Amino acid sequence: MTRRPSSPLSPSIDPVRARHTRRSVLTLLLLAVGLLTLWTVRPALAQEAAFTLKLASVAPSETPWATGLEAFKASVEAKSAGKIKVRAFLNGVQGDENETVDKCYKGQLQGVGASTGSIASIVPELSVLELPYLFRSATEADHILDKVITPTVEKAFAGKGLVLGFWSENGFRSFGTSFGAIRTPADLKGRKMRAQENNVHLEMYRAFGASPVPIPVTEVLTSLQTGVVEGYDNTPLFSQAAQWTGATKFYSLTQHIYQPAAIVFNKAWFDSLPADLRALVLAEGRALVPGMRSQIRAMDPFLLQNMTAMRIQVYTPTAAEKASFDAPAKQARDNYLAKATAGEKALYKQITDGLAAYRAAGGK
Repeated sequence: MTRRPSSPLSPSIDPVRARHTRRSVLTLLLLAVGLLTLWTVRPALAQEAAFTLKLASVAPSETPWATGLEAFKASVEAKSAGKIKVRAFLNGVQGDENETVDKCYKGQLQGVGASTGSIASIVPELSVLELPYLFRSATEADHILDKVITPTVEKAFAGKGLVLGFWSENGFRSFGTSFGAIRTPADLKGRKMRAQENNVHLEMYRAFGASPVPIPVTEVLTSLQTGVVEGYDNTPLFSQAAQWTGATKFYSLTQHIYQPAAIVFNKAWFDSLPADLRALVLAEGRALVPGMRSQIRAMDPFLLQNMTAMRIQVYTPTAAEKASFDAPAKQARDNYLAKATAGEKALYKQITDGLAAYRAAGGK
């Protein structure tokens, strides 16, 4: 009998051992709950939560994104002494990324965790972060996000009635396809590729010669299975967590877009919090960022191994093949910036100036 390959997202467990483990874990959990009731829960319940934070994401459960949001929930609820109640909605139950971002903007949700490409539907400046081949490494991206542009982005958010809570990430996106490996842009010519609903992504695909089809995250798997599109681009983690790899035969490590994510709050709700709770929400979220990034990045090698075990051909382009994307990527950036707002152009300049200084100082 062929064994199904194990996955970091859903590890295989022996049924007999699992039953014993569950009994032991249940006993420990009951003891833990008793202790928590004595020492933690009763004081918290003495005062009902004054504020509720409904926070939505398309992130699947049992992923680092879900783990991060659960850690944020636990920390905020505990350190606010129960004054803030956090309700996390995962797996897109509140809608796709653009829908949940819009709900947060309108105050129907108090928070949302989404990719910058989707948040750009409200704060267009964020689109420039996803221009193709803007960042050479994750450390470059971290430097720009954490030490260069955050104050600028915070002002842009405030102008749209939103608050930047803290950064997360999706990571470097590559191409998953049903028709063959992507070695050069010529391999994409005329192909129907799912594109995120953002002009940066559309301009990139057009410059690479593909036919982009904008489709919400929640509809991508069906579109791949029915042949509406022949491929997509996303990270190894999201591709597998969303089960898109079930309709993938080739995964090409072009790493053409670094995609951050962010946890965002509705400004009216955030401003309604007392000053100490506003500071708490930001501090607790931002303290989680380094760990979340490390956890997400550490999974990539295992996820690529998993793809190989699923008989997906993982291809790494050569240096020359990767260089063949430089000219069309620049064309995509130029096409986008020609129609960009003054705010987008200013942020792009701040990023590229920051990258030039970082590289000149020996940063990698």
